[in-house]
Amino acid sequence: MQVDIQVRQLPPSRSLKVYTQRRIRFALTRFEERIQRVSMWLSDVNGPKGGKDKHCRLHVALAGNTSIVIEDIHENLYVAINRAIDRAGQSLVRKLDRQQSRLQRSRTVMFDSSVTA
Repeated sequence: MQVDIQVRQLPPSRSLKVYTQRRIRFALTRFEERIQRVSMWLSDVNGPKGGKDKHCRLHVALAGNTSIVIEDIHENLYVAINRAIDRAGQSLVRKLDRQQSRLQRSRTVMFDSSVTA
């Protein structure tokens, strides 16, 4: 699983990148065989003005040309990162469950049609 983190309009921080990579790998490792790439963009929308403006955008590219995009804004960047990663994990579970259900339904339909023939 490739992880790419871009930080814009925020002071550069190695600890922020290390924390974010560790958090992504911890939350999404169980889906590693299905994830091609994870990209995260972190920015401060209003700059030094302050306010609820730390933006986290997370893009998870899956095998089969599908993807999940999650965005979160909060005054604390770490909270925005954690919420985005948690929501990405939940979205992946739902998406993969739907794919599994469709696959099972198509197998059932194929099995039923071969039995009746």
